Parts: sequence; structure tokens; C-alpha cells
Amino acid sequence: MDLPSDFNQLIEQASTQNLYQKLVQQLNKDFLYANIDLDFSLDILPSSLKLMLRETVYKLIQEKFAEYLNLLYIIDVSEDAIKKLDGSDTLQLSEDVSFLILKREWQKVWFRQKYS
Repeated sequence: MDLPSDFNQLIEQASTQNLYQKLVQQLNKDFLYANIDLDFSLDILPSSLKLMLRETVYKLIQEKFAEYLNLLYIIDVSEDAIKKLDGSDTLQLSEDVSFLILKREWQKVWFRQKYS
């Protein structure tokens, strides 16, 4: 599996393999497990998904840090990848973390599709 290097590549891979809706479902499932009130519509546009996810991560970092850490744990985002990010700009950090979340969710969906 070649991991995408940016958001557009990730969405392109998910769409090409008809797994975009499964990616959104996986996001919804993990956000529900983390007790975060966010439910994406299955037909959400990729640009809206990116924006809503980034805004949610930003708010979690700013206002509910414990819930933010819990979300990362539930999704299983690599701790090393998080540590490598520059935390000086919270807006940029939230965008980078959003991509890491999407990338990890994409791995889950891809593996489930490939090996089930």
C-alpha cells in the first residue's frame, strides 16, 4: 500500500477505489467512540470534509485537549508522527493532524477492503 502524501492524493485514491463513503463511515465511527459530536454526511464533499475536520481538531486542541488526545488514541494515529509536527502554529498543526487522522482512517478502510 502506497500511503498518500497529501489530502488530494488520499481523496483521489479513496474515490478511485470507491471507498470514499467507507472512509467517511470510519471517521464517523471513531468520532462516536471518542464521544465527539461530529457526524459527517456520507455524501459530504471532500473539501467540506477537510474543512470540518480541521475546525474540529482546532477546537479540540484549543478547548478540550484531553478529548483530542483520546481521539488520537482511538483512531491510532502514530505518536511519532504527532511528535514530529511543529506545534508553534495551532492552525497549521490542526491541518497536519487532520491529514494524519484521515491517513490512518484510510489505512483501516483499505486493509479491511483488501483482506475481507
